[in-house]
Amino acid sequence: MDVFDKFKATQREGWAHFAPLQAMTTEPAARLVKFAGIKSGHRVLDVACGTGVVAITAARHEAHVTALDLTPELLSVARDNAQLAGVAVDWHEGDVESLPFDADAFDVVVSQYGHMFAPRPEVAVREMLRVLRPGGVLAFSTWPPELLVGRIFAVTAKYMPPPPPGVASPPLWGDPNVIRERLGNQVRDLAFDRATMLVPVLSLDHQRELFEKTAGPVRKLVEMLSATDPSKLEIYRGELRALSAAYYADNVLRQDYLMTRAIKS
Repeated sequence: MDVFDKFKATQREGWAHFAPLQAMTTEPAARLVKFAGIKSGHRVLDVACGTGVVAITAARHEAHVTALDLTPELLSVARDNAQLAGVAVDWHEGDVESLPFDADAFDVVVSQYGHMFAPRPEVAVREMLRVLRPGGVLAFSTWPPELLVGRIFAVTAKYMPPPPPGVASPPLWGDPNVIRERLGNQVRDLAFDRATMLVPVLSLDHQRELFEKTAGPVRKLVEMLSATDPSKLEIYRGELRALSAAYYADNVLRQDYLMTRAIKS
């Protein structure tokens, strides 16, 4: 197993507990489907689909939807969600850096807060565009590095061992300048929009506890510091509390995100 396979195995384990966060990502899923222009009959691929909120929303628009995720526990939830919603989705366990689909197989490729965690952006871009037909739409939602969730990942990274060489920081996918550079002349008509996820939270510690149980990198860090340095864990928690306070009012935590859309050249 090479260094990137080991890294992905850790990701797979960390994100296995994400499902309780799906409710807060459901409304943004509808926004992404609308932003991507998904219509009846479109062949759609949802990359890093998690519990399937985007895939199922697209299927409810009568698109022909395929969805892929690295984590089998989340795919199990996604299958149950699709059954409850009464829609058909072709689910696959797999990796955005090695998509098991033919070239030009899809009209639309989407990802909601998912492909951004692939360790090598250039590989993920190559694969997503390979399976997208010329003139097809690539659309995704990501966390900007300067806003709450991106800043949470930055604080978390300070306390973690450094990632393997070549692993990119996920929130860089929330920077339009980085996106322009990564997509380059492979796409045209690049467009951005911003939106806000409003998360009901009774207190900042309620949100912190939920993140610690469900958000892959945060969960891994808390496990590590609980075993090795509880005092450092409390310092980390204090940093998160202070950071989140600026985005919290009236029992709502504001989580702003970026949507990107482009046409394959």
